[in-house]
Amino acid sequence: MRDNPVLRVVAKIIIPMILLFALYVQFHGDFGPGGGFQAGVIFAAGFILYGLVFGTEALRSAVPPGLLRWVISLGLILYTGVGIATMLMGSDYLAYGALAHDLIHGQHLGIFLVELGVGVTVSAVMVTIFLAFAGRNDP
Repeated sequence: MRDNPVLRVVAKIIIPMILLFALYVQFHGDFGPGGGFQAGVIFAAGFILYGLVFGTEALRSAVPPGLLRWVISLGLILYTGVGIATMLMGSDYLAYGALAHDLIHGQHLGIFLVELGVGVTVSAVMVTIFLAFAGRNDP
């Protein structure tokens, strides 16, 4: 696919739109359909398309595997950190109301942070899985 100029141009145009739509799904997931998991998969799809069109080596240079491991860890820490923070504030695990002076603000903040952690983790895991399978040699 690397030799197809039409595919390369279309991919360069559509990948930013995919990433932008993933951000839309991420940030509007608590108001409508969507959220962290869906946004993470859509975001990863943009990077996977990049890897399919421009090659896995180009994807590995754009997003090194070491960075992916850090992003996975960051997402997990963000998710569990919100739960631990609520426990340290004297409430139950992931009882978002404890995160702010107002119950509604705490709910919004908690949901936002947890969904962000899920989205970041899912995106990095999906790209890691793609690179693991795309890097295999056929027998």
